Amino acid sequence: MLTATGIGSGLDIESLVSQLVASERAPVESRLVNRESVLTAELSGFGSLKSALSTFQSSLSSLNSLATFGKNTTSSSDAGAVSVSATGDAAPGSYSVAVTQLAKAHSLASGSYGSDSEALGTGTITIRFGTTDYVSPVPGPESYNSFAVNPDKGAATLTIDSSNNTLAGLRDAINDADIGVNAVIVNDGTGYRLLLASNETGAENSLEISVSGDGDSNDLDNSGLSALSFNSNATHLSQTLAAQDALFTVNGLSVSSSSSTADDVLEGLSISLKEETDGIPVTLSVSEDHKSVRTAIESFVNGYNQFISTFNSLTSYDAETGKAGPLQGDFSARSIASQVRQMIGSAVDGVGGAFSSLSELGVTTKEDGGLAIDSTRLENQLTNHFDDVVSLFAAIARPVDDNIGYITSSSATVVGNYDVNITQMATRGQLSGAATSFPLVIGADNDEFSVRINGVASGILSITQGSYASGDALAAELQARINGDQTLRGNGFAVIVSFNSGHFELVSERYGASSAVEILTVDTNTATQLGLSAGVGSSGLDVAGTIGGVAATGSGQFLTGASGSEAAGLKLLIDGGSVGSRGVVSFSRGIANQLNSLITTFLGASGVFTSRTDGIESRIEDIKDQREVLNRRMEALELRYRSQFNALDSLLAQLQTTSDFLTQQLTSLPGSGQLLNKS
Repeated sequence: MLTATGIGSGLDIESLVSQLVASERAPVESRLVNRESVLTAELSGFGSLKSALSTFQSSLSSLNSLATFGKNTTSSSDAGAVSVSATGDAAPGSYSVAVTQLAKAHSLASGSYGSDSEALGTGTITIRFGTTDYVSPVPGPESYNSFAVNPDKGAATLTIDSSNNTLAGLRDAINDADIGVNAVIVNDGTGYRLLLASNETGAENSLEISVSGDGDSNDLDNSGLSALSFNSNATHLSQTLAAQDALFTVNGLSVSSSSSTADDVLEGLSISLKEETDGIPVTLSVSEDHKSVRTAIESFVNGYNQFISTFNSLTSYDAETGKAGPLQGDFSARSIASQVRQMIGSAVDGVGGAFSSLSELGVTTKEDGGLAIDSTRLENQLTNHFDDVVSLFAAIARPVDDNIGYITSSSATVVGNYDVNITQMATRGQLSGAATSFPLVIGADNDEFSVRINGVASGILSITQGSYASGDALAAELQARINGDQTLRGNGFAVIVSFNSGHFELVSERYGASSAVEILTVDTNTATQLGLSAGVGSSGLDVAGTIGGVAATGSGQFLTGASGSEAAGLKLLIDGGSVGSRGVVSFSRGIANQLNSLITTFLGASGVFTSRTDGIESRIEDIKDQREVLNRRMEALELRYRSQFNALDSLLAQLQTTSDFLTQQLTSLPGSGQLLNKS
């Protein structure tokens, strides 16, 4: 409905109503705007403080990691010939290395074929790894004297049929088996040749290839599938590169390695042999990596200073301008900063090293509340007490027993000293065979068996037929066959096979209650000749004991403090020794670890930032509700004012009409003109 106001009286009712409503709204709206502005600034302030605290927490990550303190720095006087890198806790020192021979991988090549699709025979190809005593035709005379299987490498037998009996099919079958052999086809200008190479260098990783069930009924001739044989009975493949170990000296001591990257010669170091040095030694130097730790400390100090700078800005008051930061006087903000400051300034409990506080390390507090680094003092402490720095920052446990290793802890682990008592050592599942004697011939009636390791069954395994002079030789073959099974290998399961006191022992490499060895099937004469029968061996045991006098949870070789105890979450590796008291494990939490936990509490879903920002956002929502109430009240007030002024307008219009009528009547009376003139 259209309405018009002020028509009868000429009053500007719209302007009057608007001004009256505006004057009523103004003080309330001003109060709401001011309050909303304060709350919005406060919300933004908490957002900035939270971001600064989160950034500071990120700067703690390196100092909270044990890996940061276990690093070493290395150098080589001739990195082109010999380089070195630190892989663990290596002893600082200097080492002289001279290289006389680099390791090489065994490589074999087939004869020439017209195309890669040319068909060969069918049957099976068995590939084993080991040490070969072989003299090639050059310089000759050719002789294949012996082969000793490598028990640490799996053996594999591949079935070759009409689906894969081409040169390309054989290449793909070998590569797909993923047994540690790389197969490629090379066109050397005269034809296509299959090139086989061991993926690993070293004399003990040379290849032996045997063929069985060739389609032409002759497994030793140079035709069909048997043309790929390379063993003591047939050498139809050409050796293009002999396997050899790396030979070098360390401080004059002769050393050999199957790889040109030697990881187990010097503890914690990986040595890469790149060139023969012709008798000229290369100097390798190892020292503690002070730079990484110093960089981590500098990152921590910078992160804290940025947080304090943000806090000071948000809580400051400028007396000259009268302006205050959005969080000036805020209890929550001050409480957060106070707790962080207190933790940084406190000594670390349970530390038995040369220092227990940041100030002793060379990190001191400035006047503005930030931190500063005394570089000279810090470097001196790193040089003289490097091993103690980790305790000042990270969570760490120090066992007195060398056969106990600290793995990890949880937020529930309490700082303190814990006695460790072992009541049961972890064991591995194993199976022992019956007595047998050697020499022993493996033939068609005792060459097949299958096993179940740690609950996973293998396929049918075939022992290489032939005469074995000793139990150790056959044990190596058995281990290679079991560990070469694709299913077991895919699950990461392996066994150790040995020949002890006249019988075979099969032991799982895994520790604990899930460790088990079972023989599922055997051949006709396996039990009588090898002493191995279908049956279940003894299962492994988990380590058992107490930490801090409370029964702990064992899993394999790992012992973990029980939930609810002070040692809850303290995980230890019991890697040797015997049952009984194993001494004390001292657990402490460094400053970085404590700060990380504290900040996580602040930033968590139920932390102070969430509660404060939720409260502020709720109050901002209340202001929106109040503004809606105000709008509705102003609308009602406007309607009331408009109604009142319209009534006034109507009354004035009536009075004006009456006035006009009276004037007209008076004008029409006799003598009204004279009266009017007199008046």
